[in-house]
Amino acid sequence: MTMTRRLALAAAFAAPLAAAPALAQPTITVQHALPVNSHTGAGAAAFKEAFERLTGGRYRVVTQRNDNEREMIESVQIGTIDCTFTSTGPVGNFVPEVRIFDVPFLFRDAAHARGVLDSEIGQQVLARFQARGLYGVIWTENGFRHLTNSRREVNNPADVRGLKLRTMENQVHMRAFRELGALPTPMAFSELVPALQQGTVDGQENPISVILGNNLNQVQRFMTLTNHVYSPSVMICNPATVQRLSAADRALFMEAARAAQQANRARVTADDTNGVEELRRRGMTVVTQVDTAAFQQALAPAFAEWERTMDAALLRRIRDWRPN
Repeated sequence: MTMTRRLALAAAFAAPLAAAPALAQPTITVQHALPVNSHTGAGAAAFKEAFERLTGGRYRVVTQRNDNEREMIESVQIGTIDCTFTSTGPVGNFVPEVRIFDVPFLFRDAAHARGVLDSEIGQQVLARFQARGLYGVIWTENGFRHLTNSRREVNNPADVRGLKLRTMENQVHMRAFRELGALPTPMAFSELVPALQQGTVDGQENPISVILGNNLNQVQRFMTLTNHVYSPSVMICNPATVQRLSAADRALFMEAARAAQQANRARVTADDTNGVEELRRRGMTVVTQVDTAAFQQALAPAFAEWERTMDAALLRRIRDWRPN
C-alpha cells in the first residue's frame, strides 16, 4: 500500500470521530416559589453549589422561580422539570398522607418538627410519594405560620371571625379557619399580593421568612404570632431523574440535598430570630403574646374530626415524639 493510500484511509477513519459531538453536560432543572434571597432560595442555591461541586462539574443545576406551587408539582410529575422545593400545602392534593403534618398545634417547636420529619415517621411519608409518580427527596421547611391582615389586631380567636384569609389549597388549613369563623380563600401564592392590594382578601398566613422575603408588610398592617401550624416544605423530583443517576451520583445527589436542607433551616432560624424586629421597623404592628390555649379550644371540633379522618395513632406518635 502506498503512503498516499495509507494516509487517505487514516483520514477516512478519523473523520467520523472528529465529527462526533461531545457528550452534553447533563442539566437538572430545579424550581422554587420564593425569591432568591429567601429560605427557599437559600436551599436551592445550596443544592446547586453542592451537587455541581461534588460531581466535579459533570452536572449543571439550573434554578428557576415559579410562584405556582401546584404547577411545579405537576411539572415534576410529568417530567417537564426535574425537581422542586415546595410547601407541603398543595402536596396533600397529590400525596394525601402529607396532610397529617398540617394539623394545627401538632408540633411543640422547630426542634420537635425537624426531629419528626427526619425520623422514621418522616421517611415513611416520603416513601409514599413514589406511588403518585413523584420522588420525595428530603424535608425542608417554611417554619411556623402566623396570621397577618390589613383590618385589625388579632389577639384572640374572636378577632379572626369574618376575616377573608388567603390560604393554600389545603383542606386541613381551610377547615381550621372555617372553625374560627374566618372566610378561607384558597389561591396560588402568585395571586396573593394582587388580592391583598385589591382587597379581595383581608389577610393571609405564612411564616416570618415568607412574609419578609416577599415584603408582605407593604400590603399588610397587622401580624399576630399565632404559631398555628408548622409548615414543612419538601424537595420533590421526577423519579426518572433520580433513576438516571448512577449509584455513586445518587449518593452525591443526597449529600447535596442535605446541604440544601441545612441552608434552608439555618435561614428560617435566622429570619425567625430577627424577623419581628425587622417587620416592626418596616411599620407592621406585631402582636407577640397569644393565648394559644384559646385557639386550641376554639378548634376542638376540628381536632375531633381529624382524629376520625386521619391516622389517630400516627398523630399520637408525632405529638409524643422525643429525641433518643
